[in-house]
Amino acid sequence: MIMILILFLLLSTAVVSRRDLSILFNRIAIIGLIYCSLQNFICFSILSKGIGLHGGLIFINNITQIFHLFIFFITILILLSTSFYPPILLQKQGMLQLTMNSVSNKFNILHMKILDKTGELYKILEYPLIILFTITGACLLISTNDLISIFLSLELQSYGLYLISTIYRNSELSTTSGLIYFLVGGLSSCFILLGISLLYVNSGTSNLDALYIINNIADLNYIQSWYKPYYINFSLLILSIGFLIKISAAPFHFWSPDVYDGLPTIVTMFVAIVAKISILILLFQLIFFTKNNIFEINWTHSLVICSFFSLIVGSILGLTQFRIKRLLAYSTISHLGFMLLALSVLSIESLQAFIFYIVQYSISNINIFIILIIIGFSLEQQHRLIDQKNSPLQLISQLRGYFYKNPILSISLAITIFSFIGIPPLIGFFGKQMILSAALDKGYFFLVLIAITTSVISAVYYLTIVKEVFFYEPKFSSIENIKLPYSNIFAFSISCITLIMLLFIFFNKEWLSMGTMVVQVLFEN
Repeated sequence: MIMILILFLLLSTAVVSRRDLSILFNRIAIIGLIYCSLQNFICFSILSKGIGLHGGLIFINNITQIFHLFIFFITILILLSTSFYPPILLQKQGMLQLTMNSVSNKFNILHMKILDKTGELYKILEYPLIILFTITGACLLISTNDLISIFLSLELQSYGLYLISTIYRNSELSTTSGLIYFLVGGLSSCFILLGISLLYVNSGTSNLDALYIINNIADLNYIQSWYKPYYINFSLLILSIGFLIKISAAPFHFWSPDVYDGLPTIVTMFVAIVAKISILILLFQLIFFTKNNIFEINWTHSLVICSFFSLIVGSILGLTQFRIKRLLAYSTISHLGFMLLALSVLSIESLQAFIFYIVQYSISNINIFIILIIIGFSLEQQHRLIDQKNSPLQLISQLRGYFYKNPILSISLAITIFSFIGIPPLIGFFGKQMILSAALDKGYFFLVLIAITTSVISAVYYLTIVKEVFFYEPKFSSIENIKLPYSNIFAFSISCITLIMLLFIFFNKEWLSMGTMVVQVLFEN
């Protein structure tokens, strides 16, 4: 269904010259993804133990279908941000057309520039097409069962991300960030190719099932005659370094703050969420099936080290940030520290916590990015900002006194930030509590202490945003409520996600049981 949708959009972009039809294509992509989700539901009743496709390159079972559904859901929420025109833009465009012959032509030209710049993200015809290519690679990466398909799926996802990062061709900062992303992605691909080649040279197979069998052989004396000890661990270690660079886990985080800050906000939202989900789920499967290693040193110990550095770097370096998207980049690094800690513990409880944490991290990030996009539009409309970087909201200080302009949206932003901090009874608290509890059961006392300490430290820069929004007067004299430039679908999305974070304590059994069922199916297989 995804391939049919891609072909349809390719033909549509080839024969259509009107750029404003990109909104229609975004909506068609959403409908196609909804249909893909329905197909996944149908497959639940057909697949039990799973089925291999294309000679074992791809493996489909209920677990991969669940993660496919999750990626489709997240992508639909992201596409909503570019599928509907802001009503204020339409109203002002109509007013401008009526007043173009008036005396204040210069003022109208300035308004037209603002509207063109603000509506630029709604005129990118290729945006939904590139996103579909990216999620195709992400879905294949989740379902991969071979080293070759790992690399091909990862590169398909990465190429889409490189293109979407430079999609604003007139923005120098966006192009620079996309180039940095491309160069770092090429470096990580080199590590992944080296790890894949070493695994193939040593074992003679590229199938993951064969590697899992070799890794779990109990008779060490038998395999020493033909298998080099520790070889698979070193190969998987090199492979994991490539994955950790892709997801910007510390100490391989050097590129993400600059890239996040330079990209337009709607692109940053996609890169920060979907690009990490598929790689983390692949690591989740690799770690699970190589956990019974016959050697004393396991490659998963590197994840413990990366978890430690991510917790430290994400909290300490975030204290000095005054740009909103750079701060969110370090916030993401800190969250990756918790997720890598859950993967390192590798118990039933930690894997349940890992799945739950990915879900709550994704929806919380979508909520805060949509709120920032809307606030940026409102600032652009009120203060007549013409931003060359396609992101009107750049600095934390621009949020000063926003509570006096729009209290409801400010409260929603505060709830999301408190969820990031982990304040009960919000959903973020339960994610951190589950991971820390699983780590304590396995004896990771030092890492638990570091995680709690860094959570308190990171609360400082989170609360800086709350302080700017609620405890300062706005910079401009006008403090009347702003009519927000977005359609009702945005209000509905923000309201639903905020209520989920706020009221999770009242319906937590359904969410937690879903993660429990996924892990039980995995352990039974």
